[in-house]
Amino acid sequence: MSDFIVIGAGIIGLATALRLLEEGASVTLLERHKAGCEASWAGGGILSPLCPWNYPDAVNRLVAFSTSLYPEWTAALSTATGINPEYHVCGLLALPPYDLDEAVSWCAAHATPLTYQIFPLSTHTRTLGIYDCTQQQADQALLLPDVAQVRNPRLSQALCKRVKQLGGNIIEHCEVQKLNATRQEVRSIRVPHKNLSADRYILSAGAWSRNILGEYALNIEIKPIRGQILLYKFPEKPLHSVVLQQDLYLIPRRDGHLLVGSTTEDVGFDKRITLEAKDKLSKWAGKILPKLSNMLPLRHWSGLRPATPGNIPVIGAHPFLKNLYVNSGHFRYGITMAPGSAEILTNEIMQRTQPFDTTPYQQGWNLSG
Repeated sequence: MSDFIVIGAGIIGLATALRLLEEGASVTLLERHKAGCEASWAGGGILSPLCPWNYPDAVNRLVAFSTSLYPEWTAALSTATGINPEYHVCGLLALPPYDLDEAVSWCAAHATPLTYQIFPLSTHTRTLGIYDCTQQQADQALLLPDVAQVRNPRLSQALCKRVKQLGGNIIEHCEVQKLNATRQEVRSIRVPHKNLSADRYILSAGAWSRNILGEYALNIEIKPIRGQILLYKFPEKPLHSVVLQQDLYLIPRRDGHLLVGSTTEDVGFDKRITLEAKDKLSKWAGKILPKLSNMLPLRHWSGLRPATPGNIPVIGAHPFLKNLYVNSGHFRYGITMAPGSAEILTNEIMQRTQPFDTTPYQQGWNLSG
C-alpha cells in the first residue's frame, strides 16, 4: 500500500507526486485517461497571469512564488530525464485596450522600473512585425520582458518520466468512481472492479474534482470551462514575445510553431471544438499578425480548465476528512502554479513553515452549504 494516492495525473498531480517522492514517500497516481493529456496538454504554457493587474493578490503571490522555482525545477527535470520542457524568458507584450493607469500602478508596486516598458504602438510595433496600428496612434502597449513560457506537453512528459524514475506508480485509464469514507477518514477509493487504499489521498483531478468529491464536496466551486486553441507553423519563430490582447494571445515556440488562444466557454464537460471559435481566433490573429491571414491552422483542440472564483485554487486539507488533501481549481494557471502549489501542499502535509500566508487557498470550501 502506498503512502499516498494522487487522483489525477495532470500537471498539478504530477508535480505534487514528484515533490512527495523527493521526500521519500511512496506514491501511486491514478489518471482517468492518459497522464498529462487533459488541460495540462491543451494549455499554452505562459508563466504569468495574462493581465496580472486584473487578479487578486492571492493569485499573483502564488504565481510569483511558483515562477521563482521554475528555472531550477525545469533544469533539473531536463537533466534527469533528457526531455527539455523549453523553459525560457520571452516577454509578454500587452496590446490595448486595457486600463493603462491600473497596469502602470500594478507594475510600479510589484516590479522594478526596468521590468516593464510602455510605448506608443505607432513607433514600435511595426519593427516587431505584429501590428498595423495606423488607426491607433494614441494607444500604448505594455511590455513585460521578464515573463517566461514553457512547452507544457514536454513538461508533462518530463514529469511522468521523473516520477517513474523515482519509483512512482502511474496507473492510466483508471477512473475514480467514489471516495469510501467513514468516521471522517477516507478508507479506500472505488475504481473499476476494485477498491484501492493508501494512508493519505490527494485530489488533483482538475475540472473533475468536484464530481469525485461527491457528497464531500461541501459546495466547493470548481467547474469546467472550455478553452479552444489553434496551432500554426512558420519556417522560423514568427514573434519574439507572447502577444496579448485582452483574453486572447499568440505564443511563439522556438521551432516556429505558434499557438493562438483561447476561448473561455461555460459549456460543462463538452470538449468539442467549434467553427465559431476557429473563426474568432483566426480572424483576431490575422489582424495582429497579418501573415496568418492566408494560412490555415495545423491543428485545433480544446481543453477543460478547472475554474474557481477569482482564479484562486484550493490547496490544503479537506475540512472534515482528515487524510484527504486537495490541490485543484487552478483555472487558467495550473502550469504556472504547479511547482509552487506542490511545495505549499507538501509543506502542509509535513507541517512545515510556509513561504507566505496560504490561508486564501483553504477558503474555497462552502461550509455553510
